[in-house]
Amino acid sequence: MDEKYETLSTVKVAYSSDLYKIVDTLNRTLKEDDLMFGLALDEKNNAQAKFTIYRT
Repeated sequence: MDEKYETLSTVKVAYSSDLYKIVDTLNRTLKEDDLMFGLALDEKNNAQAKFTIYRT
């Protein structure tokens, strides 16, 4: 599987335990529009998360 994703935007936000719910909803709703969303804790600051939008 050799898929490539284009990063459209990345932003750091304050981490909240419910952020994954937003990312999950966006992924379920917009996957047919060739969009994918990611969320990762900042490696240097666990109080922040990195939210990324990809085109698939």
